[in-house]
Amino acid sequence: MASHKLDLKHPKGRELLGGDVLAQCLHQLGVRVLFGLHGGHLDAFLMGCTDMGIELIDTRHETVAVQAAEGYAKVSGKTGCCFVTANSGFCNGLPGLATAFADRSPILCVTSSPPLRDAETNALQGFHDQVVLAKPITKFAHRITTCLEIPRIVSLAWRTASSGAPGPVLLDFPIDVLFTPLDVERVSWGNIMAPPVRPPGPDAGAIQNLAEMLKAAERPVVIIGTGAQNATEEIATLATSISLPIFHSPKFSTTFPVTHPFHAGSAMTLAILAAGGKPQPDLVVLVGARTGFLLGGRGGAIVPTRNCKIVQIDIDGSETGRSEHVDLSIVSDAKLAVAGLNAQISGTEKFKVQESWLRTALGLKSWRAPHNESQPKIDVENGQLHPYHAVKKLFQQIPSNSVICIDGGEAGGWCLQNLPEASAGLSMVCTGYLGFLGNGWGYSLGAAVADRSKVVVNMQGDGSAGFHLAELDTFKRFNLKIMTVVVNNSVWGMSLAGQDMIYGTTTSSRPAVTLRPETRYDIVAQGFGMPGLLIDATNTLSASPLAERRKSWAELGPKDEDKAKKYLDGLGMAVDEVVQSGGPGLIDLRVSPKPYQDMTTAMVGATSDPDVIVVPYYDNIPRPYYKDSGKRVNGENGH
Repeated sequence: MASHKLDLKHPKGRELLGGDVLAQCLHQLGVRVLFGLHGGHLDAFLMGCTDMGIELIDTRHETVAVQAAEGYAKVSGKTGCCFVTANSGFCNGLPGLATAFADRSPILCVTSSPPLRDAETNALQGFHDQVVLAKPITKFAHRITTCLEIPRIVSLAWRTASSGAPGPVLLDFPIDVLFTPLDVERVSWGNIMAPPVRPPGPDAGAIQNLAEMLKAAERPVVIIGTGAQNATEEIATLATSISLPIFHSPKFSTTFPVTHPFHAGSAMTLAILAAGGKPQPDLVVLVGARTGFLLGGRGGAIVPTRNCKIVQIDIDGSETGRSEHVDLSIVSDAKLAVAGLNAQISGTEKFKVQESWLRTALGLKSWRAPHNESQPKIDVENGQLHPYHAVKKLFQQIPSNSVICIDGGEAGGWCLQNLPEASAGLSMVCTGYLGFLGNGWGYSLGAAVADRSKVVVNMQGDGSAGFHLAELDTFKRFNLKIMTVVVNNSVWGMSLAGQDMIYGTTTSSRPAVTLRPETRYDIVAQGFGMPGLLIDATNTLSASPLAERRKSWAELGPKDEDKAKKYLDGLGMAVDEVVQSGGPGLIDLRVSPKPYQDMTTAMVGATSDPDVIVVPYYDNIPRPYYKDSGKRVNGENGH
């Protein structure tokens, strides 16, 4: 019978401390890399990690460290781990816990605090109760008060992070707990040596019902999300067996290969059917994909709200039917549910999805916005590259099977629109359900560490780029293959668009939406010791040293199309240079702030209807009606 005790290794030349036990517990659970930022409170733990061969990736900001653990989890399929020091570092790390909680990412965060004896003494880095602050945005938060309980609590936290609906957990180790020697014979081992928890499987009757619904449907689709990350093979088998089109949530494409014949691309393209008045799906099967704004909200453009049956497979029963009625809820691990469905289908009469519908569904990923395609590649008013054409060329040039991390607002919209141009192995919308700008820096870092063989493309707007630009230093110190692209229009694009569409000509004021066009992100990158290249079609900014080697970029033809080709070709050369460097690099890609991206326009919902109040990002609000006045308040849209 296997022992339930961990065979602790005594470090050479010093005592076995609580920090050593913590490091060895994490190693036993499979942790081989940690993201964080140093603090002396954690030294006993960090020394233990070094002794165990756990790699420490230290960042320039704690938010990035926590979000790197999240990015690592998304790419590796494992629980990500991070460390932040007491109070000041912890407070900087809170945004990362918030995004992980909203996006259901399994991470374990280690922090520290002053000695237990110094409670309520205004000790250094000891003012806030970190467990109390963390509880609302974690699945589990706990302060360990004795080193003897470390294995038990660590194993509990680890299972909590990955069981059921995954999410972040936080453990607070006071400095005296980490630095105190311990008596091995008195340790509470808990479940530290137990095998991983097996997830729940589906109800057999529900799987049979789903198989019957698929057989009866004329226009079925599957939409996969983060929760289907471990079900790639099973989904591929399902798609092949009945010719079923597989879409992915724009939030996370999972690892379902773009080369698969039934890969239909982003579920966003399903909105094309509604916009064109064409038949929408009559059956949508959501596999590990949550409803919400990233799947069109309650508008019905992506997941129809009429004449369509909805099936939702999710590990979290509370998530099924959250936004709209679902016809069948299956609470199960996605891998087990799809495997069960495959077994059910293989044992019944063979059937295939209608070829006409399959052609329609698979053809959506080839659709290109005709109004963008026909627009000049150079904006006639400001002389900059059109953002659609610039991002399209960029995505055509990046290596196949890259990981694309999409950050930013307006920039992110152009990236999502052009995603079919890239043969990406994985893509994710880093802003997530919180709309959290700057996540892409941490996600890219975690993704690059999780799979060092792939190029990671860190797509930023010039707004989101400013949040964690110093992480270029981290990328360089660890020589990670991260290509950062700043889609730079010198404004907060989505904010400016909202003000333009809501306030129109009623006021010329556009507060807090402009940035500095003269800022040179390429030069910042060079200062961190990596390739930094500038693509500026106006040619008004002095060329960077690397750009000067591309003399052809400035050899402009007499026509705008010639000029556009030169700079788009230059963009392709810039991509090649960063990739061939074998490490990190940055491209400062100057684009026009207009036109606004279609997704931004849709999120504002401007209308002349006098009975609604137009607001950005959400469905418009009905105007208040007061019975005694017999009329709506303020007849002209309330602005």
